[in-house]
Amino acid sequence: MSEKVREEKEAPDSGIPLVFRRVLKRLRIQAGMDRAELGRRTGYSAATITSYEVGRRIPNAKFIREADGALDAGGVLIDFIDDMEKAQYPAFFRDAAALEKKALGLHVFATKAIPGLLQTEDYAFAVFRMWRPLLDEETVHKSVAARLARQDIFAQALFPTISFVIEEHLLHRPLGGQAVMRGQLEQILLHGHRRNVEIQVMPTARQVHACLDGPFTLIETKGGRRIAYVEAHKHSRLHTDREMVRELEEQYGILRAQALTPHDSLALVEKLLGAT
Repeated sequence: MSEKVREEKEAPDSGIPLVFRRVLKRLRIQAGMDRAELGRRTGYSAATITSYEVGRRIPNAKFIREADGALDAGGVLIDFIDDMEKAQYPAFFRDAAALEKKALGLHVFATKAIPGLLQTEDYAFAVFRMWRPLLDEETVHKSVAARLARQDIFAQALFPTISFVIEEHLLHRPLGGQAVMRGQLEQILLHGHRRNVEIQVMPTARQVHACLDGPFTLIETKGGRRIAYVEAHKHSRLHTDREMVRELEEQYGILRAQALTPHDSLALVEKLLGAT
């Protein structure tokens, strides 16, 4: 099978990602570079460059900036950054991801798995690889990369206020195995000691619980808007209706009061870590 036919078969997507990878490839060829050379100049492998050009992976902002400079593109590739970042996520999450990235406040209630913002790479791989129907490996890698890219929020100069309420049973469920879970517990402790992050655990033994409906995230924007992202099977969506958002804010406030304090929550994580 020729390279051209193979590439077309492996890259069925369209829109901005398709345009980007065609522009990237054309600029590389015009510059007289093979993929290995572009990789050397940007700090990526030739295989990664191939994945970007054929659409198996979505490039991150760092690569796009490096490639724009290496190919003397004059900002042509940089103009794609925002749209390419959105393309990393499934359609139902793209608006939420954009808001999350620029939020002043994020408050997450987790009931199904460790929140994506806290997940290690190994834990994220375990989550996506056990998905049913099965995801192909390229989709798994794209999904993990997108999930980890969201964690750049912890490195922002202007720290957003971030809090989590996590159901205790999630800390006992060793998705991916004990070694993966150990690394995950260590990461929870790492983020839990950040000055702008508070992590609380909702004990399974609690006899009261303010929200049994499922996970959600509260987002506060720089403009003062308050938005709720509610997760539901194939129907996750953003809510801007004030009554709906206020109801979830009330539930979250009570959940925080019912959960362990941040100090006691991290102490529990440390205890579980010692037992793994």
